[in-house]
Amino acid sequence: MAATIDDTYAEAFRSIYASVLITARDPYWLDRAVNASTGNASSTILCDCEAGLDRYVPESETPDGRPGAIVQFHVPRFHKDRESRLERSVLVRVAQNVLTCPTATAFNVLDASGSWFASTQPPKPGGKWFPLGRKLAYFGDGHQFKADRFGRRCWVVPILSGEFVCERRCGFADGLMGGNLWFFGATADAALDAATRAAAAASEVPGVILPFPGGVASSGSKAGSKYKFSIASTYAEYCPTLRGKEGVASRLPQGVTSVQEIIINGADLPTIVKATQAAIAASKDVPDLLTISAGNYGGRLGKSFVYLHPEKQPA
Repeated sequence: MAATIDDTYAEAFRSIYASVLITARDPYWLDRAVNASTGNASSTILCDCEAGLDRYVPESETPDGRPGAIVQFHVPRFHKDRESRLERSVLVRVAQNVLTCPTATAFNVLDASGSWFASTQPPKPGGKWFPLGRKLAYFGDGHQFKADRFGRRCWVVPILSGEFVCERRCGFADGLMGGNLWFFGATADAALDAATRAAAAASEVPGVILPFPGGVASSGSKAGSKYKFSIASTYAEYCPTLRGKEGVASRLPQGVTSVQEIIINGADLPTIVKATQAAIAASKDVPDLLTISAGNYGGRLGKSFVYLHPEKQPA
């Protein structure tokens, strides 16, 4: 029997994000660059950004005709210094993890007029950019130079293995963070299997990332803490081992022994809605999965609602 789908919504909030197209000689080195540049970026609770793989790009659609992958980097829009935060995150991650990766190259995806990858991602009007290539190129110690490569305006940095090529500008635009689904299992395996299937299905939708390890968050949090130095803490009301503990008003449905969560960030609300519905469809029939739900704060965190029942999603 299929799991119950709660009549609720996930509450996404606004971000700004950048997308970088990484290419490399072969899939092995491409994955090394992708994994390194998006590492330690699960949650902005403590990480500098939230990052992940958006999609792979075939050789026929990359500027240099090599295997490619698009990665996204998100920071919350509520930060007053959000643009400088995003620039710093992308600069550090590309400089330390793409520049250093054998055969890797970095190209821009978004700019003020939209995305070059127009076949699957709609234009992003109002996008801005920062000079990623120029700042990264200072590593060249005066030997760096500007050049047109593969139809792109780039900086070229001489390195021990040859050259590193990075497009001059990196565009960024408005996005969304915090789309989510919760999986309530009668067993730990059921909750994890459902979340794993959901994450895999959501990841197939172009324009989204799932920033947690394997796309799954095993320690979903709530805002706030009893400790002044912490901005988030374990969601005690949903921890199975705290059910019945004095002072904890458990909100777990009967029979639930484990909860897993996925987080979905992306370009816009329709894209996150599509990924959410793909995740539900892929996971709802997992044996011993009892309920699929979502976390929200009654509109206090964000104004973009992702309804689990698709008929309730405004057109």
